[in-house]
Amino acid sequence: MSDIKDKNLAPKGKLKIEWAGSQMKVLNLIRERFSKEKPLKGITLGACLHVTSETANLMIALKEGGANLALCASNPLSTQDEVAASLSEDYGIPAFAIKGEDKDTYYKHLNAVMDFRPQITMDDGADLVTLLHTERKDQLKDVLGSTEETTTGVIRLRAMFKDGTLKIPAIAVNDSNTKHMFDNRYGTGQSTIDGIIRATNVLLAGKKFVVVGYGWCGKGLAQRARGMGSLVIVCEVDPLKGLEAVMDGFDVMPISEAIKVADIICTATGNKTVISVEHFKRMKDGAIVANTGHFNVEFDYEGLIKIAKSRRHMRDNLEEVTLEDNKKLFVLGEGRLINLASAEGHPPDVMDMSFANQALGAEYLVQNRGKLEVGVHRVPTELDDMIAQLKLESLGLKIDSLTEEQKKYLASWHEGT
Repeated sequence: MSDIKDKNLAPKGKLKIEWAGSQMKVLNLIRERFSKEKPLKGITLGACLHVTSETANLMIALKEGGANLALCASNPLSTQDEVAASLSEDYGIPAFAIKGEDKDTYYKHLNAVMDFRPQITMDDGADLVTLLHTERKDQLKDVLGSTEETTTGVIRLRAMFKDGTLKIPAIAVNDSNTKHMFDNRYGTGQSTIDGIIRATNVLLAGKKFVVVGYGWCGKGLAQRARGMGSLVIVCEVDPLKGLEAVMDGFDVMPISEAIKVADIICTATGNKTVISVEHFKRMKDGAIVANTGHFNVEFDYEGLIKIAKSRRHMRDNLEEVTLEDNKKLFVLGEGRLINLASAEGHPPDVMDMSFANQALGAEYLVQNRGKLEVGVHRVPTELDDMIAQLKLESLGLKIDSLTEEQKKYLASWHEGT
């Protein structure tokens, strides 16, 4: 039923899944409750997520909750083949994911998941929702809703709702504080640096490191690059974010200027062609270019290839592109998410909170079947706060509580100086 690279990789994958699970304390608590209460019993859930050891633990928790599952990859280069094999062989969860799959196989796998006729879709980039609203419209009547993991997917969902295309309620998991403030910042910051170093093994100290986009992902990346000794430059289109980057101690300049001095450039915008062919032509010899935004459209890789004099792969996920003037540029992971193409994605400790939101989001859709309006909804604040509290407890930490007097004061306007 699955489509994976090699089922014999399953033993290695199972060990990776178990190690990640040992670091995901909050999700484990949810899994224990799910196994007793079965809140997803009888629900078919189709997921399009990065097929990693962390995702595997989410799938296992959902299955413990009674869900029937099917999983495909949300990025052709992010799949851990051993994890896909273990999900299929050890846990009986259909997986449709092969690292390096071509575009046709990618969409075949999306459709394979939709063939299960899911009542809930779980996305990382809104590809299942898009397919549901284009080629699989006949299934819309059966769908309770969708949960969305990432910034790019939420942007797509809001665009669909704005133009009247969206026909189901969607939960913007990415908008939860316990997701974007931690996963996007600390997860992306660390894992992107990890991916760049694995692909290149370059020293970051002393390098001019350009971060394009200063959202939560860009903030995390800039912090971590500075921590490694890089001289960080931020490029932005939002004046408030540009000002914030200045106040955080970074240089800020237009991308047309930054690329001339950059040793390393990494995009984190969620937008397309922020680095164009003309930008590539202005880069200095030896510049390294990577992307940590969701889709491989942030820089014009195809345009660069068209003007290339020659190309060769120097290392895994490291391609040397020589231009007509003999300038050499080094492109990482073909423009795909470098933290997943070259490294292993976010650490399990931070994905613990993200996937706790996903699990509770799915439960929320079932609990509110037929009650939610079409649109993009947040995970309820009380669930977000509960995840934060559980995470603190899992770390062995405690915080203070307001006294009744303090609560009354904060809720009143009568007391002043």
